[in-house]
Amino acid sequence: MKKTINNRAWLLVAPVMIIVLFSSLLPMMTVVNYSVQDAMAENHFFWNGDTWFRELLDPSTEIGSRFSGALERNLIFSFVVLLIEVPLGVALSLALPRRGWAVGPSLVLIALPMLIPWNVVGTMWQIFARADIGLFGAALNGMGLHYNDTQDPVSAWFTILLIDVWHWTPLVILLSYAGLRAIPDAFYQAARIDAASRWAVFLNIELPKLQRVLVLAILLRFMQSFMIYTEPFVVTGGGPGDATTFLSIDLVKIALGQVDLGSAAAMSLVYFLITITLCWIFFTAMNQLDLLKED
Repeated sequence: MKKTINNRAWLLVAPVMIIVLFSSLLPMMTVVNYSVQDAMAENHFFWNGDTWFRELLDPSTEIGSRFSGALERNLIFSFVVLLIEVPLGVALSLALPRRGWAVGPSLVLIALPMLIPWNVVGTMWQIFARADIGLFGAALNGMGLHYNDTQDPVSAWFTILLIDVWHWTPLVILLSYAGLRAIPDAFYQAARIDAASRWAVFLNIELPKLQRVLVLAILLRFMQSFMIYTEPFVVTGGGPGDATTFLSIDLVKIALGQVDLGSAAAMSLVYFLITITLCWIFFTAMNQLDLLKED
């Protein structure tokens, strides 16, 4: 008997797809248009070709120097964030209870930081980290440590990293916890029969089963950390100097502060392509590791 194929379900999805395409393609087309044009007085535009892109990718120019510096800070920040949050999230997920009444309250408490909006997180930590009245900043200075996130680059970086770890490590914890709960009990029973140590159980059972979950966690955390804007903008304003001026902050300064739409459009497109490329590299590398293990 031949199976009947009904494509009417696409009619239900079509309105959403049209809205998504319209809301994403139209701004993208506008950005591409600005990136190849220059503006004179009274918004008279003329063709500029790839001039903005060549200046952006040339470190000897002013815009190129700013772009390369901000990109370097972005890559360092994302690398440090992944290096801290992924192992920490996996370790904390292993410490969570798997059964009993404590499971629900534990998961709710862990998820609370993610429910707070980005701008509220920035405002909270801006007050919390103040060296005069903030509990965190005043406590560090009271212990004899030099801390001032608005004047000291090391303090500013430490604060932004701490905010991101506090805000987004719960995402890694929840994803890892879901992966751990999906492991059948038969694996743990076999490990108990073999008298395997806790470390052996983690390396041979839990970590391999968590690999696909960790791919998702790494991709999500990389994209979010690489596009970070609100927290450093609210807490440090990109300072002191340009210590925490990431690509997103520099892009806003060029577009709105300097009203240089051509350079800002070119930077946003290159920024987008770098993000997509790095995510593809992460995804491909992790999948290749998975295939090698299966072979």
